[in-house]
Amino acid sequence: MAFSVTTPASTAPRTLRVGIAGCGAISRNHLEAFRALDDVEVVGVCDIDPERARVTAAAWGVPAAATVDELLGLDLDIVSVCTPHPTHEDVVLQAAAAGVHVLCEKPIAIELASAERMVAACEEAGVKLGVLFQRRFWPAAQRIRAAIDDGTLGRPIMGQCSVMLHREPEYYSRDAWRGTWASDGGGVLMTQAIHYIDLLQWFMGDVAEVYGKINTYKHGEHIEVEDSATAVITYTSGAMATVEASTAVSPSLGVQIRITGETGASASLTEFPEGSDGRVDLWAVAETISTEPVQPKGIFPNVDLATINGQLIPHHTAQVRDFVQALRDGTDPAVTGRDATKALRILLAIYESSRSGLPVRFAEAQCGTQSLPGTQSLAPVAG
Repeated sequence: MAFSVTTPASTAPRTLRVGIAGCGAISRNHLEAFRALDDVEVVGVCDIDPERARVTAAAWGVPAAATVDELLGLDLDIVSVCTPHPTHEDVVLQAAAAGVHVLCEKPIAIELASAERMVAACEEAGVKLGVLFQRRFWPAAQRIRAAIDDGTLGRPIMGQCSVMLHREPEYYSRDAWRGTWASDGGGVLMTQAIHYIDLLQWFMGDVAEVYGKINTYKHGEHIEVEDSATAVITYTSGAMATVEASTAVSPSLGVQIRITGETGASASLTEFPEGSDGRVDLWAVAETISTEPVQPKGIFPNVDLATINGQLIPHHTAQVRDFVQALRDGTDPAVTGRDATKALRILLAIYESSRSGLPVRFAEAQCGTQSLPGTQSLAPVAG
């Protein structure tokens, strides 16, 4: 049975023990984030590559465990999952069985059934499952969410998500698992756009229907998954949104998400260059429009992965802080496993629609608009 880390208000919180499973590029963000918090201690790391685990452990002054089981045996409160996408489930199930709370990198999984098993195992074990979507912690994203909640924008009716990024072939060839259906689970949608699909869903609400297309225009010699995708999404509220995503763009155009509400007001945020803080670049409310420049002077649009990840560390830290506080308070973290499954479900529907040529209608959705004839149905996830 999982133990609680909640402590009485009159006593100092005990130090939480954290292990990092997976020592790839993103593990630095998790290590930096946990190290930035009081009363949290990173006590070990592990990786399937013993040398990479040894190097990381030496750099951070912690032990290197040989396996996930050995890592979990270090009396952990939290394990951060930074392993390749399809391996998340195994680590999460092991952690749940050991009564250890889990903070997992996105995507939660590459299959709905896997995500469902992860959510169910953690709920049954009484441990928290959080998933990293750190861009929800941008002040710009929080501002738009607040404007929806307080009625400034009101219920969203139209949305737009543009993820137009650049990747060199070396990005895919550097790690053997990248760019394959079996070990990456998808291309631009699964690895890059999922962050913004999550934001769009957070703003717009639950999805009723998805129609999408994928293609590979630039990286076909290096990957078997898509480097480009488009989609039209209908929400249970009757709202609509479009998505475009690509890693075949040069130079990178960055990311923009625009929301129009039932009040007629609109707001958008832009992330340019990739990895920089998203900011509100359009605020069109009550017949007034304020804008900020999309491209700051002196900024190079194509940046390397280390720079992108490094710039995101403050937002990783904000989400890690939220997760730790949720454990102490006995509440849910800002992004739960159930929340993360929604974004996965949307992008998997884009893949299914592209394969079938038909819209995918979510089985339990009750939408105010009539779906197209011949719509495919996608089974719902738990919750």
